[in-house]
Amino acid sequence: MTTPPCRRTTPALWRRGAPAATRARDIPEETPLAVTFNRETYAVMLGTPANLEDFAIGFALTEGIVQNPAEIAALEVLEHAHGIELRMELPQPRLAALTARRRRIAGPTGCGLCGIDSLAEAIRPPPPVPAGQPIAAAAIAQALRDIEPLQTLHRATHAVHAAALWTPAHGIALLREDVGRHNALDKLIGAAARAGIAAADGMVLLSSRVSIEMVQKAAMFGAPVLVAVSAPTAHAVRLAEAAGMTLVAVARSDGFEVFCGAQRITTELHADVA
Repeated sequence: MTTPPCRRTTPALWRRGAPAATRARDIPEETPLAVTFNRETYAVMLGTPANLEDFAIGFALTEGIVQNPAEIAALEVLEHAHGIELRMELPQPRLAALTARRRRIAGPTGCGLCGIDSLAEAIRPPPPVPAGQPIAAAAIAQALRDIEPLQTLHRATHAVHAAALWTPAHGIALLREDVGRHNALDKLIGAAARAGIAAADGMVLLSSRVSIEMVQKAAMFGAPVLVAVSAPTAHAVRLAEAAGMTLVAVARSDGFEVFCGAQRITTELHADVA
């Protein structure tokens, strides 16, 4: 990859209605990303050109195109004049299944669901999540503190989202960033799949609000607990309830709100929590 995730610029600075001394600033790149399967375009998203193998695999998993990364026969990241192609090759059985349920997505819209074939597909029921383990309230607070120094691209640009995976054994096991919150979560899911790290006993943390698709993706990941710093939408809560997921939002290091699945949150800090 030769496209950097951010660009250094020097904007004109104004303070109190008057010009001020200029200073350099990093701003994130937003690049067209074409997801293709066997040379056929499935979706074109806008995203940060970093961790793109993770994104491609995570997207294929959360779309239900593959069940595990081994079902992707080949993956190439190809730079073109106007963007980047994430070229995946599927074996014939998977390709036939994809053709049968083909759906196009307009990723840059921000909602992450526009352009699909039906209203029913937009609110498809999520799979049930594993029972998981109780999560201590103190562990949630600590995890929120721990992800801050790991958001290196956000510290540089103040303009990207993060998705992180916390497990009892490792604390923050993985973190990925992107200008798109859906992309950040797909990158995280792809990275976890490649590393063989399951979400079943841990929790996913988001620096963004919780929408329908964020719950759907987290459920496809098998995350029993989803934690976000912003509020959820009403239908996101309904989907989390349907999946049996614990949804924690408006989360800060000093407190949070549990919208459903409160039985998984405990005051006990277990000895195996990192």
